Amino acid sequence: MAKKIAVLGAGANGASIGADITRAGHDVVLIDQWPEHVAVMRSAGITINMPHERQVTKVRAYNLCDVCTFTEPFDIVLLLMKAYDTRWACELIKPYLKPDGLIAGVQNGMTTDVIADVVGPERTMGCVIEVSSTMFDPGVVRRDSPPNRSWFAVGSIHPSTKGREHEVGDLLKCAGTVEYVDDIQASKWMKLVSNCTTLVTTAVFGESIYDASVTPAMREIMLRSGQEALDTGKAIGHPVVPIFGMKAEDVRASNRLVETLLDTLVEGFTLANTTTTVLQDWQKGRRSEADGLNGHVAAKAKELGIATPVNAAFFELARRVEQGTLKPGPENIALLQDMIGARA
Repeated sequence: MAKKIAVLGAGANGASIGADITRAGHDVVLIDQWPEHVAVMRSAGITINMPHERQVTKVRAYNLCDVCTFTEPFDIVLLLMKAYDTRWACELIKPYLKPDGLIAGVQNGMTTDVIADVVGPERTMGCVIEVSSTMFDPGVVRRDSPPNRSWFAVGSIHPSTKGREHEVGDLLKCAGTVEYVDDIQASKWMKLVSNCTTLVTTAVFGESIYDASVTPAMREIMLRSGQEALDTGKAIGHPVVPIFGMKAEDVRASNRLVETLLDTLVEGFTLANTTTTVLQDWQKGRRSEADGLNGHVAAKAKELGIATPVNAAFFELARRVEQGTLKPGPENIALLQDMIGARA
């Protein structure tokens, strides 16, 4: 019998991944909290605009309020909600997950423990995602990294799920390259290092990832942010592991590992005009995931007595943007430098 799949959170990444899985013939439903988006998906399907291809896929789409009408439980739930929505989203779908079902958090941030806290580690699968996409209009996604330039890591966090990684991985293979890893938490922290280098940083500057990465002053401060995150992860006890398809030898040159991660991301997964999810959220007037990125690193470092002035400064400026007292722009680099100097 075919497994029943749910994609919970059908934003830019969720919609494109859900469309890929649907086209592969799986029994999948997409669930989202934007009514207009659900309406367009129902009437016209999902339109995915990629650099050299346009796809339109008919899907089965549901609003959050429709979840209570489901009568058959799911085998696998791919969770693509914002990191800060993880707990309530898992509580929502928990009654509709089979006793031996799995939820995989296909998200940024260290959300795996939150999922496990809600549904149990025996029903949790860890995941790392690298997909670049944007959605401003309902039912229409601009995907800058097509499946041949998208990447996922999947790994178990509990002995009871060892050997079941492929159940999630086989689905994600419809949307990109999949690697199976032994220490998914370490892989997620390495992705957090990359995110702390690029997501909030370039958003504060109001720039694309590429433009910021080739501007010397911006690049230098981005790398400092990533290095703080890397050092904090090491202090926590996370080993340094390869991501983005890198090899073990690529991460041994630890004196420039953050720079290698940045260059690998820019060259392999983005376009010249690719902006981060954080800047997209601000452009939509929405809260970003900054507290689960640079804010998370700063908080963990503080617990360990480690100074992370760059991450703390970026998190503070992200809060100001979301409070409406600061606008993203390249001029913010001077403000950052003053704040970092005061914290050092």
